[in-house]
Amino acid sequence: MNSLTLDADICGRALAARDPRFDGVFFVGISTTMIYCRPVCPARVSYPERRRFFGTAAAAERDGFRPCLRCRPELAPGRALVDAVPRVARAAALRIAAGALNGRGVAHLARELGIGERQLRRAMERELGVSPVELAQTHRLLLAKCLLTDTTLPVTHIAFASGFQSLRRFNMVFHERYRMTPSALRERSRVPVCAEAAAGPAGDLVRLTLAYRAPLAWNALLERLAADAVPGVELVDGGRYGRTVALEGCRGLVVVADAPAASNAGRARRTAGGAHVTVDLSASLLPVLMPLLARLRHLFDLDAEPAVVDAHLGAGGLAALVERQPGLRIPGAFDGFEIAVRELLRSPGQSGDSGSDLAGRLAHSLGEPIDTGLPALTRLAPGAARVAAAGAPLLMDLGVPERRSGAIVAVARAVAAGRLRLEPGADVPSTLRALTEITGIGERTATAIVMHAVHWPDAFPSADPALQRAAGVSGAPALLRLADQWRPWRAYAALHLVLDAAVVLAPLG
Repeated sequence: MNSLTLDADICGRALAARDPRFDGVFFVGISTTMIYCRPVCPARVSYPERRRFFGTAAAAERDGFRPCLRCRPELAPGRALVDAVPRVARAAALRIAAGALNGRGVAHLARELGIGERQLRRAMERELGVSPVELAQTHRLLLAKCLLTDTTLPVTHIAFASGFQSLRRFNMVFHERYRMTPSALRERSRVPVCAEAAAGPAGDLVRLTLAYRAPLAWNALLERLAADAVPGVELVDGGRYGRTVALEGCRGLVVVADAPAASNAGRARRTAGGAHVTVDLSASLLPVLMPLLARLRHLFDLDAEPAVVDAHLGAGGLAALVERQPGLRIPGAFDGFEIAVRELLRSPGQSGDSGSDLAGRLAHSLGEPIDTGLPALTRLAPGAARVAAAGAPLLMDLGVPERRSGAIVAVARAVAAGRLRLEPGADVPSTLRALTEITGIGERTATAIVMHAVHWPDAFPSADPALQRAAGVSGAPALLRLADQWRPWRAYAALHLVLDAAVVLAPLG
């Protein structure tokens, strides 16, 4: 989306109302100051003739605007790019946000997507209004701006954590784009530091925040994550989610909490709109900060637009369920292969059984040990290459049935070889087809993997008997007909139905 496709009247009304539902959907540039803001900026609204509207922060910065120091565009929640752009541009944008161009060129990304470099450039220019390099530069600069304002990290550490390959390049680009040095921005911001380095169980922890659009059914989200948590790798306790992390050679600990539930919520940073989660992460993970934060946004579905989703499902006959659980999110995946293993370890016919005992045994056997200082988090999740090398016999020795052992190893080999990409932006039909071609993986399991790993909001396991019972229909065809009115957010509808059925049935159990 670029400034030419935005309706100035609609954007103007949203700006006048400071409607938080449009936060991150568009940005407004003020021609007299050459500063761009979020639509929720508390600054006085300018005259219409002085405004320019942009669909992305990158588009605003390409036209010479610099981010507002008051509303801080780098804190705006992201957009759920389900139908906003075609698949190639969407996949590229997601990978760039996760640091795909940090230290690598556009040609490498194009090869990964199976297209030519020129084709990728044209697709992103047409759909997003910026080139891949411009989009990557904006992501790096906005992350650096966030770290400069909210942490006490040295500028050198911030440069590399934001994806720049040298301090000199960081200083030059920052000054060119924002017309001030990084140190001057830190001095000028004068925002209370809440993202400090703090003593923690794994050494120094750095605190950051990730914004989302309210409402967020945090407790319901944690309940789903707790049900599937892998012992030794993940822990849900006291309103927080924690896990061990191994990413691109870096290891550490991450703990996430919704800001109102955080113990230091009173000191939390003031943001326009205020809705955010806190992220405490090991300083050892700073070199992979960009992909780490992208994975956390996917895991907690922070880029969803709940007002839009809830209104659509409510109009489709689920108003009572939406009213009970407003802002319900689909748990995504920190790692797609982990999700595939989890779904394949479930007991056949029991969608509510996470197979966590088996997953814990697998992690204890194949996962490398890690010292986090927390007795409940002692293992790293085994990666695809490690599981592929172990083979099916070892999994069977751990108690995994033969058929499911073979399927897990087959997925591991495909992921390790790069033939199967279980990540947001992957092509949904081809991923489903690749999964169902593996012996031991049926349509229902493949759909569940795609729903969480590829983070596809319209995934719908119509063959699930529990979901059919919850919807009050018999058979997959009848369920599909009923669910047609919930497109393109059938995954949210399915979660509402399953949760509601669990509430109804709980007193009987």
